[in-house]
This record gives sequence, C-alpha cells and structure tokens, in this order.
Amino acid sequence: MPERTLIIAEAGVNHNGSCERAIELAEIAARAGADVIKFQSFKADLLATGAARKAEYQERLTDAGQSQLEMLRSLELDDESVSAIAKACARAGIVFMSTPFDAESANYLVNKIGVSTIKIGSGDLTNAPLLLHVARLGKPIILSTGMSTLDEVAQALAVIAFGFSRKKEELPTTTDIAALRSDQAMPAGLNDKVTLLHCTTEYPAPPPSVNLKAMVTLREKFGLRVGYSDHSEGIHIPVAAVALGASVIEKHFTLDRSLPGPDHKASLEPDELAAMVSAIREVEIALGDGKKAPTQGEIKNRKAARRSLVAAVMIDKGEVFSESNLAVKRPGTGVSPIHFWDRLGKKAERKYAADEAIDP
Repeated sequence: MPERTLIIAEAGVNHNGSCERAIELAEIAARAGADVIKFQSFKADLLATGAARKAEYQERLTDAGQSQLEMLRSLELDDESVSAIAKACARAGIVFMSTPFDAESANYLVNKIGVSTIKIGSGDLTNAPLLLHVARLGKPIILSTGMSTLDEVAQALAVIAFGFSRKKEELPTTTDIAALRSDQAMPAGLNDKVTLLHCTTEYPAPPPSVNLKAMVTLREKFGLRVGYSDHSEGIHIPVAAVALGASVIEKHFTLDRSLPGPDHKASLEPDELAAMVSAIREVEIALGDGKKAPTQGEIKNRKAARRSLVAAVMIDKGEVFSESNLAVKRPGTGVSPIHFWDRLGKKAERKYAADEAIDP
C-alpha cells in the first residue's frame, strides 16, 4: 500500500480571533477525518509595520480602510487561547499544529505546547533568521514554497541544513550557504526532517496557475518528501496531487465561506472538507502497490471476458486449420488465441462442430 497522506486542515485565521470558534473548527476537522488542524501563531507587531499594505485579495475581502497591521491584530490569538485550542485538539483526537511567524511564537509552540512538527508558510521562505531559529529547535519542518524559484528553495534548505548541523553559536556566512546549496545530498538529515509543499499563493488560485507538476520537480531536484498546499477552489486538485505523489495535503477550511475575513472565500466548508478527506483515502487505496497483476476479482472474470480458439464452421477430421475455419470467441476456457497462428496449417485430429472449442 502507498504511504498514507498527511491531511492538514488549515484553519489559519478563520477563527476571526475567537478561541471558541477555533475550538469548533478543530472539532469539525476531527470529525471530517483530517489528521492535523493548523492555525497561525504570530505577534502582529513583530510581523508587519504600520505602513504594510494588505494583499490584493485581502483588500477585496476585508475593510479597505484597515491596514495589514490592524487586520493582523484582530486575528491574533494570545498564548492562553493557543493552549486551550491545543488541549481541545487532544480531546477531539486531532493533531494541533500552528505556523509560527516569529521566533517567540516558535519557542512557545515547541517548548510550551509541545508540537512535534513546525510548518513554515510561503511568505517566510526567504526569512533566513526564522528558518535558522526553527531548524535549531530540532523538529521536523514542513516548508511551503509559494511565490518561489528553485534557487530560493535551495537557499532556504541550505539555511535549514546549517541550523540542523552546526552549533547554536555559529552564524551562517554567504560561503556556508553556498557550500550547502551545492551539496546535492542535502546534508544533516534533511531527508528525514524536511517536507516541501508546492503552493500557489493566490486566493483562490485559478487552475492555470496551479502547476501541480512543479511538485514533482521539487521532489526530483531535492530528493525530499513533497506535498501540496492548496488554495484552489473545490477538492479535485488536491486529490489529483495525491495521485501525483503528495505525501502531505494542506487545505483551508472554514465554518462558513460567507463569514468576514481574508481567507474564508478560498476555504472549504465542513461537508467539503469531509468529502476531500474521503476522496483522498479512496485514491490512496486505488494507487495500490504498483505491481501489474490480475486481482482476485479479475481472475474470476477472465473466463467470461476472454476468448478461446473455436471452429468457425464444421471441421472434418484431417482438415487443415486455416484463417477461414478457425475463430476466436468467448468463453476463455479453452486454448488461448495467442496460439492462433501456431494452429494454422496443422490437421484436425477429430471432427469439430461449429463453435466447438479446439482441443489443446
């Protein structure tokens, strides 16, 4: 059987700053069958300046007069809320995860909440200080690669490799990063610790921008586990990503797409999340083990579906088999038609009625 896909239900900031709504989202994700629910951990004042503008889709979906910093402040969860949400996830039977946007949040998630894996969003792929800090926390990393080039992904991996392999007092130089980027083996156990997610950072992402084959390119280029963080509409594209070999699927979901906020419109609703999980699990089973052999069900059907050599017309004993007196018809209980040409020119050892199976 293929490896089970890790399905991350991305709640993100769809709680709209409410701890109670975040807990409700966790319970819904658990019932839908997701493995993980992921939120976002940030200190708004560490993430954006007052002059930072919102992304175009955020401008369209939120108060246009509100700055990005003001929007982030309204969506920020305090530590007490994060702790309560993590405990609710444990009760619901779903893994809690949150993307840290600063070192302080990363420390809290690892040291206080006890997360087992750290997810880094696409926006921080070039945030070298955060990448280094997170690597030095020693946890596996899932890294989204939206908006990036292969060269930028290689640079990020080099910083992470440095963090995994060097002493904490060491700081990377440009030479260090260049050396690690040139190492095709990706040192310091990145194969075991890093998963790359292909991603298109548009909300929603139109199908022509998705480019799922880039996920395969990431796997071939870096030799790491890969997955897909989806911002497209519907569930068919993440399901297709599983068929292409995604080991992780991340998908936004919400209680209601009509709620105010930046990410609700590009999110699944609860029934759709459950449908996506079910479809992915079916695709996993359908992928099988890759060996080409008939299934037990197919073996039972071979006699009815395949054909055998039969007499096309009455054939007398001693008559020579030819293309005009031999036929290929169902059932497949007799001599296989693969031997059709072997029989041509040979004499019948007995008389055959029309449609009678030719003896072996």
